Amino acid sequence: MRDDMVRRSDVIDSFLADAGWAIAARVPMGADWSTRRYERLTAPDGTRAILMDAAGEGAAQVPPFIRICGLLRDAGLSAPDLFAQAPPQGLLLLEDFGDDSFAALLERGDDPWPLYAVATDVLAHLHDRFDPASAPDLPCYGLPLFTAQVALFADAYMEAADRPLAAAGRAALDAAWVAVLEPVLDSVPVSLLLRDYHPGNLMWLPGRPGVRACGLLDVQDGGIGPVSYDLLSLLQDARRDVPDTIQATMIDRYLLARPGVRREAFLASYAVMGAMRHARILGRVAQLAAGGGKARQLAFLSRVWRQFRGAIAHPLLAPLQSFMDEHLPPDGAVAHILGR
Repeated sequence: MRDDMVRRSDVIDSFLADAGWAIAARVPMGADWSTRRYERLTAPDGTRAILMDAAGEGAAQVPPFIRICGLLRDAGLSAPDLFAQAPPQGLLLLEDFGDDSFAALLERGDDPWPLYAVATDVLAHLHDRFDPASAPDLPCYGLPLFTAQVALFADAYMEAADRPLAAAGRAALDAAWVAVLEPVLDSVPVSLLLRDYHPGNLMWLPGRPGVRACGLLDVQDGGIGPVSYDLLSLLQDARRDVPDTIQATMIDRYLLARPGVRREAFLASYAVMGAMRHARILGRVAQLAAGGGKARQLAFLSRVWRQFRGAIAHPLLAPLQSFMDEHLPPDGAVAHILGR
């Protein structure tokens, strides 16, 4: 393991030397939920950049990240410029957007309304300007991909809840997902879906005008999918409670900016996308719990279960609500999973 670390360090040193950043000061910035690791670099003249180190299998995410950033910049939005890249080695040198993530500002107590407003406007702007036909090779967030993602709930979450599903139960849950997903997938327009659109991945750039004041990070999982998904991701965040008044106002703000989107269809799609996203996160956190996961991530479990139950209360999601009522206690076995 130590030899691998030494070799990786040599690869990074060579990459930085080729990019002209060999003598820059380097400060670790930690990792995210993935295997990616980040460092802030400061050159002698004060210029800064971010090193993204996606080692091993993580290198496969570098080309999609480059591609999606380019599409976002083409749409007039703020995705980081690339100063240097070595995709086969999983290395990128990125524009530094600073430290003011929307999450940090919210935790500091800043007014949430302007932050959620510009983040909502970014989505309306993107959905108005991006033509899905211009990127036919991007992943399609449709029925096969969505049902594959919620399989983690059926496997990891039900196992962690001590309610493992037999073949018949698993088939019933799969059928319930298909029953609720199919009616909404063609009911709203599709556009560029960023997937992890939440305050931790949005950066405040006050020197830029309009929607460009919102910097966009962690976009490598982008694809083509329903326009409701990213607004749901923003407003029903696993990491924080968003007041109902903000949620309702931002939905209205988005729909006002995009009068061609039917409100009833959008709200139905929003509920189904919420159920699907929350179920995937529940499965992922249950995986972490089974492996002795981090307390910071396990702390999301109760909130996400509440969000999931709220989503499946929509009449369109009755098949899922019936399944959950039959197979899980009202608290979703959260206390059991957390070992309480």
